[in-house]
Amino acid sequence: MATLEQRTFLLDFEKPLAELETRINQIRQLAEENEVDVSDQIRQLETRAKQLRQEIFSSLSPGQRLQLARHPRRPSTLDYIQAISDEWIELHGDRRGYDDPALVGGIGKLEGLPVVMLGHQKGRDTKDNVARNFGMASPGGYRKAMRLMEHANRFGMPILTFIDTPGAWAGVKAEELGQGEAIAYNLREMFQLEVPIVCTVIGEGGSGGALGIGVGDKLLMFEYAVYTVATPEACAAILWKDSRKAPEAAAALRITAWDLKSFGILDQILPEPLGGAHTDPLGAASVLKESLLQNLGELNQLTPGELRELRYQKFRSIGVFTEAPV
Repeated sequence: MATLEQRTFLLDFEKPLAELETRINQIRQLAEENEVDVSDQIRQLETRAKQLRQEIFSSLSPGQRLQLARHPRRPSTLDYIQAISDEWIELHGDRRGYDDPALVGGIGKLEGLPVVMLGHQKGRDTKDNVARNFGMASPGGYRKAMRLMEHANRFGMPILTFIDTPGAWAGVKAEELGQGEAIAYNLREMFQLEVPIVCTVIGEGGSGGALGIGVGDKLLMFEYAVYTVATPEACAAILWKDSRKAPEAAAALRITAWDLKSFGILDQILPEPLGGAHTDPLGAASVLKESLLQNLGELNQLTPGELRELRYQKFRSIGVFTEAPV
């Protein structure tokens, strides 16, 4: 059981649980020091802690799920790649003069199957986040991703992408370097690739920055991850001129895995350890690996033409237009 001291970062809704866990450990320590048997009391408190944890994480609001998706200890792309792959070699550069650290990728093996894996990479602390631009990729990042995907296509290797970004870098320099063109090019080219593509939202999937590596045959999403057309803060600023209304915007945007599943956008929800993937990264990685292998097993049975058609029809079926009499 995690103690308050072990929790380096607490979300507001986690604090009652952390306080109870701290109390349990204090009672246990005092009992050991005074040689008193309080096992019954501790057992009751642990049962209460388990119930409280289930109550908290079974009724999270979209805003709270967003907080979990942004948790600084949440496993990143590189964490998952290192946990699930037999071998891994990172490849760098877009061959146009840039190597964006906010989007990483390379060649690896998944249970002996050669694959290309790539995804957004956030930092662990402020310094690392600044170095990786908080997971917001530049045009060079998306061009590097496309170079790796073309390599996978040339050598018949499946592509695994991991989405975790608040959005593409929106700076002036990014626009000068062709951010819109780089993402649009990826969208077009990914539809034409002849190898299986499985995309997984591991944290925060934001806007075009997520879509730049998000066109695939299957879309998977972790239980507490989010996928949205714009960050709730940006949405609130646009609609109400007040970014503090982000929780209301998060609910209105329908950003949770369950929302996307109900809309037919998402293919599979990946369950997380109770408390979020950061509480048991290896457990979350095991769930991810099992799902990836299952989906690749199915997709590898299809011909290149069938894969392209499946991908096309998947995206053509997203969204419904209704017309009412005026």
